[in-house]
Amino acid sequence: MLTSSLKSKVSSLWDKFWSGGISNPLNAIEQITYLLFMKQLDENDKTKEKNAAFLEERFESVFDGTFLPPGAKEGSELDKQTLRWSYFKRMPAEEMLVFVQSSVFPFIRQLDGDENSFFTKHMANAVFLIPKPSLLTEAIKTIDEIYDELKTENRFIDAQGDFYEYLLSQLSQAGKNGQFRTPTHIIEMITELVQPKLGDKIADPACGSAGFLLAAYKYLITEFTSPQYRGKDENGFIRGTVADRLVSEDAKKILNEQSFYGFDIDPTMIRIGLMNLMMHGIAKPRIDYMDTLSKSYNEENVYDIVMANPPFTGSVDKGDLNPNFSISTTKSELLFVERIYGMLRIGGTAGVVVPQGVLFGSAKAFAELRKILIDKCELKAVINMPSGVFKPYAGVATAILVFTKGGETTNVWYYDMESDGRSLDDKRNELRLPDGERDYGDLHKIIAAYHSRDVINETDRKAKHFFVPRAEIANNDYDLSINKYKEEVYEEVVYESPKVIMQRLKEIEGHINTGIFELDEIVK
Repeated sequence: MLTSSLKSKVSSLWDKFWSGGISNPLNAIEQITYLLFMKQLDENDKTKEKNAAFLEERFESVFDGTFLPPGAKEGSELDKQTLRWSYFKRMPAEEMLVFVQSSVFPFIRQLDGDENSFFTKHMANAVFLIPKPSLLTEAIKTIDEIYDELKTENRFIDAQGDFYEYLLSQLSQAGKNGQFRTPTHIIEMITELVQPKLGDKIADPACGSAGFLLAAYKYLITEFTSPQYRGKDENGFIRGTVADRLVSEDAKKILNEQSFYGFDIDPTMIRIGLMNLMMHGIAKPRIDYMDTLSKSYNEENVYDIVMANPPFTGSVDKGDLNPNFSISTTKSELLFVERIYGMLRIGGTAGVVVPQGVLFGSAKAFAELRKILIDKCELKAVINMPSGVFKPYAGVATAILVFTKGGETTNVWYYDMESDGRSLDDKRNELRLPDGERDYGDLHKIIAAYHSRDVINETDRKAKHFFVPRAEIANNDYDLSINKYKEEVYEEVVYESPKVIMQRLKEIEGHINTGIFELDEIVK
């Protein structure tokens, strides 16, 4: 979450693009993302150089060598060091705009170097739209200020995601596209629940800005970072970035080229997702254009981990719907869960956000989907979330489902989340404990309780978390809503007898009448 000062700077950046002639909200976000990518590319390169020096390893910079801009003559190659943010930002305004348009932007478009890569394919249609030198100069200045402030606050984590989330919050009035980013702390919690491992193929069928894939990458990097180089991030999760124990070249190749797979139907979001992963160090992310509910998508039994918060858009076009779906419905929230089930290999695990209606909907398709989760999977957990978690974008009550394909459900573990560490209104302010420390709500309690759930026989239905046997769920038409099984605790309130209450009211009435009489005497 951004501080008031940072929000002010981001809003200022938005206003500059609006007044500078880029009025389409998604175009503005895309252009800002290109600048962030240029900035982060420079920052990451410097960080990697320092890490390599610390580990006494050879370092190859993306800015080593020369680059021939499109249309330039042979022999007029540029030193790639001039393509750094820290270099071109010092140029005079008009010269800088031409240089970024003609040299820096073409450089980042072909950064992958592989004509067949997802990045190169989707960046082929990217256009640098910033029209005026003054807009570029002001945007660069503001982005530098924002990064400097993030560093001083010691929360320089997923900065592009923070920008993106706050920029999206400005879009609600524009009514554009319905895109919204899952809060980072919810993504991190789901990642801790499913625990991806090196070698897993990790996917998101509706990836947006690739937040889930990025969280999985950070989790894996932490696993290969020695304890002394780890620390808490802004959400209280232990994370590290050095990866000093990741020494095998084969392991590095698997992590950077064969681990992360995303799909989306918005070309702009695909480019943003690709840049987000690359600016965090993933060399060859695999994010592609695909409607995973359509006839064009037929991957089955492929992925080890699927994490997603798929769009709840209501009904989808039946004409292009994949015929392999077993449930007869056009409701996207049901279709995406079955799609995720199909994508998983046997033994693969998913962590998915769903609207709570999926848990108890009475229509046939709802019950059929829940039957799949219970009978063809091990449904490990249903985590009930309060309705404010996705504000200001949506107020719908949601839940997290954790399930493993091909397992056997014996008991389903429930947790009733009351707080995610933020206020549940549109402001979503961070909560604080009486001593001023961050209050993370139930986030870390959920993770600890989930991973120790088999050690403790949790049968108390009055508690925040408990087991429900599969047979009981089946007997209730596969209803998965927590309210079906949780026993509410009511505190008895003892009231005084009506006679005593009436006597007190008479006494109060007498005092009032006396006061009125005295006031009348004073007035006379």
